[in-house]
Amino acid sequence: MSARTRVHQFALTATTLILLVGCGASSTTSSTRAADASGNYPLTVGNCGDEVTFTAAPERVLLLKSASVPYLSALGVLSDVTARAGAYPADYYDEATQKALDEIPLLTDKTDTSGHLQISQEVVISQEPDLVLGEAQNLTRDTLTSVGIPLLEEPGLCGDGLEDPGFDDVYDQMHFYGKVFNRQAEATAAVADLKKRLAAVEKGENRTAAVLYPTVGGGVTYAYGSRSMAQPQLEAAGFTNVFGDVDERVFEVTLEKLIGLNPDVLVLLYSDGDPDDVTRAVTDLPGSEKLTAVKNGDLMPQLFNFTEPPSPLAITGLERIEERFGRQ
Repeated sequence: MSARTRVHQFALTATTLILLVGCGASSTTSSTRAADASGNYPLTVGNCGDEVTFTAAPERVLLLKSASVPYLSALGVLSDVTARAGAYPADYYDEATQKALDEIPLLTDKTDTSGHLQISQEVVISQEPDLVLGEAQNLTRDTLTSVGIPLLEEPGLCGDGLEDPGFDDVYDQMHFYGKVFNRQAEATAAVADLKKRLAAVEKGENRTAAVLYPTVGGGVTYAYGSRSMAQPQLEAAGFTNVFGDVDERVFEVTLEKLIGLNPDVLVLLYSDGDPDDVTRAVTDLPGSEKLTAVKNGDLMPQLFNFTEPPSPLAITGLERIEERFGRQ
């Protein structure tokens, strides 16, 4: 096993809702600074308001969320992931990435009705990881730091989210992971490819949209505001986010409020399961027939990571929105 990295903790995060809320610290982008100009390590990185120091590139990585997978795949370091937990929908990945994931032992994919990953601290600790990516409700940075295991979370899932998220945050995070894993050249090449894909997207015109997270089976519906990746994603597609004036990442929304704003298009996020059930979670609401998007059938179920948090998958999600709705 590689030498365990040392962690310096400066701020305690709040509990995490794995899908809708981030890691509870002040919202900042990830940052890095070399502590030794003569080499790549030691390397101190800032993440969710905390600092973590690596003395070597991680070699025993454990995933508690899927959000970092496209970064690790682009950098060619999925072979350094020794275990994973949670949901990893196949629709996210190309053939090579899926093959690499299939070779990584899955500890559990069990979640509760709120989407919280159900895994014990003992199981995670027994894997002896030198880095955990993503928080779970009972596996926060503070919990793992106490036993000498460092944790990194996606900046878009920290606290209230990024103050002004955009595709530059995707590029920054790719470079961030490039430094952590000592794959800077691969990160530069991956960012260049992502920028080409973003530039190729054609904007639509004069339409409004909302990005929602409905509760399948009945319950609260959530909407995404200006602190979410939904905002720049809709803008890049040529839509106006009807919740773009809400200075929050995610929040509860009523059907009455939605009817009042009456978006032309609804993008419906979900973590797993049948997309038709996600659509029905909206269309079965009494009064939903008043929505223009419902009348016209302009509802698009979209797996969560295709929008949130900022990652290469957000560009894929943008391409899918463009393909689904096209130019008007």
